[in-house]
Amino acid sequence: MSACHARKNAMSDQSRSMSRYEQSSAQPTSRKAVLKFVTAGTIGAALLVLSGLTLTGTVIALIVATPILVLCSPVLVPAAMVVFLVSSGFFFSGGCGLAAIMVLLWTYSYATGKHPPGADRLDYATRKIAEKAREYGQYAQQKAQEATQTS
Repeated sequence: MSACHARKNAMSDQSRSMSRYEQSSAQPTSRKAVLKFVTAGTIGAALLVLSGLTLTGTVIALIVATPILVLCSPVLVPAAMVVFLVSSGFFFSGGCGLAAIMVLLWTYSYATGKHPPGADRLDYATRKIAEKAREYGQYAQQKAQEATQTS
């Protein structure tokens, strides 16, 4: 009986230590959760206040600037259009130049024997065009022979 009693005491000691461990680990977890919640709430509230202040400042600036914009609009609207068109032109020309450089690089790597992306498609299309041209050439020769035979 003493061995059985000793086992029961050991098991109860383990369960007591487990419950102490669970309690000690549960408290920091709940403290961590509360701390995370308070931190997130504080940051969220601060950002909400900053958002409101930004909106208020924007509305006040718009109210103050509206008379100036109305008085200067005959100058500002065409100036904005010119700036938009000029910047669009620069971006478009830069994009076209970049595309041209990329095409030249691709063509150079294809011509030097490297295998750039899409080269197999180009080879396939070239073969198909050559086959169609050959077929059309044969068709044209047949028609020319028929025309010379009938005349």
